[in-house]
Amino acid sequence: MKSLLFKIIDNLESVLCQLLLVSFVLLLFAQIVLRNLFSYSLPWGDELATYAFVWFAYLGAVYATKMSAHNRVTFQFKFFPRWVETFCCVLTDLIWIGFNAVFIYLSYDFVFNKMNLFWKSQTLGIPMKYFYLILPIAFVAMTLRILQNNYLKFVKKVDIVDPESQEVEKLKYNDDAAGDGPTPREH
Repeated sequence: MKSLLFKIIDNLESVLCQLLLVSFVLLLFAQIVLRNLFSYSLPWGDELATYAFVWFAYLGAVYATKMSAHNRVTFQFKFFPRWVETFCCVLTDLIWIGFNAVFIYLSYDFVFNKMNLFWKSQTLGIPMKYFYLILPIAFVAMTLRILQNNYLKFVKKVDIVDPESQEVEKLKYNDDAAGDGPTPREH
């Protein structure tokens, strides 16, 4: 039961991203069909699709952080000792956490102190506070995922590999298995 709960929490970003993606794509598709075939559109459809896309983008950033799939330039580390790469990765993650901390403070202050409940979305009539709530949520979650990844990397000694680089390694391995080059680097 406990591991199932942790599994659900661990995959929450993925599930929410998928639901939001499907929601805004279906809404936009429905809007296109309604406009072109029936000369009608849902008055709230574009607005809801926009907010779903914004939430999708921020939760996608959280998910990318979890997967360690954010863009990083790491090619230059092949020319230096391993400790240089470790030092630079930790330093950049600390800078990232610092940026997130500033943004968490600013977005929290904006959403909970500067916005009032009378600011409502134009067509849905929902307080804008609920749409902007993604800002502190996403940056807190990204910070937690950065800390989690560093814990796994440096304490548990787990090699976290970007999913795209795993695909590249698979392609390299398939080419190398055909006799076109050296064997893949082991992690």
